[in-house]
Amino acid sequence: MASRTLHYPSPRHAAALYAGREENLVHAERTLGVRLTSREDWLRLEGEDEPVARAEALFTFLDQARGQGMTIRTPDFHRLTDAFARGEGAQLQGLLATPLVIATNRRTIVPKTLGQKLYLQSMLAHPVVFGIGPAGTGKTYLAMAAAVNALLQNQVERIILTRPAVEAGEALGFLPGDLREKILPYLRPLYDALHDMLDAEDVAHLSEKGVIEIAPLAYMRGRTLSRAFIILDEAQNTTPEQMMMFLTRLGEESRMVVTGDITQIDLPKAKASGLLEVRHILADIPGIDFHTFSGADVVRHPLVQRIIAAYEAYRAPGPA
Repeated sequence: MASRTLHYPSPRHAAALYAGREENLVHAERTLGVRLTSREDWLRLEGEDEPVARAEALFTFLDQARGQGMTIRTPDFHRLTDAFARGEGAQLQGLLATPLVIATNRRTIVPKTLGQKLYLQSMLAHPVVFGIGPAGTGKTYLAMAAAVNALLQNQVERIILTRPAVEAGEALGFLPGDLREKILPYLRPLYDALHDMLDAEDVAHLSEKGVIEIAPLAYMRGRTLSRAFIILDEAQNTTPEQMMMFLTRLGEESRMVVTGDITQIDLPKAKASGLLEVRHILADIPGIDFHTFSGADVVRHPLVQRIIAAYEAYRAPGPA
């Protein structure tokens, strides 16, 4: 049997490593096969040599992450605990070896949570990434940051941003104005993120040149998109046929990020969501990665996280 006692500068510091939730320590005990005791500013690990060593490596990793300014949330703690239990601790050290910074013309963007850092690293490592989760987790904003950074670094030649215009059934002809004016209400959030990262003059100039293209999903049909960073936002509102159509637009040296919230599907009830289906179809294909956020990953106003948690609890099935 082995025993280790880890000491920290304060009780608050120690609690931050497991998101301040005792049930997270219970999860770690069950997953790693150790006994954990937390008191004030220390944490004791007890068990067989190898499980204790893994638990110590986990909490050392979490402490280093906190030292880099990242907040540890319950989903992060669970993901990392499970990974260390699988013996993937050495691989995860690469997360902290190099600070991950996304530079754009107007601001430098740094991930606020370990979940966000994992998501950003996934976008750098995989040609196709799905970011799934509720509003406020940064899934679309970080995808936009990665796209702008790739363009500024000449890794791609253009950025293509698209959304399904579900409310108008993608039949936009009856709306007043030219194409840009018709689709603007549906694509406004993408414009907002873009203007946060590039000067307004640059956005206008790059849009005129076709370097930045923002269009409804219907306009992607029949195209092959090469040397591009392509983002499909609000993907929960795609049908399975639209999802397949979009994914098969991927051309040479292109990258795709698909974002969506499966709790906010606006499709008619008779239509299935392509985002719900795609994970079952593509989960085991190399080069495609799925990153799932939860309400605990929300980085907006603290009330947003509580609102999402309340809705999740309300919608959860009751006891049989």
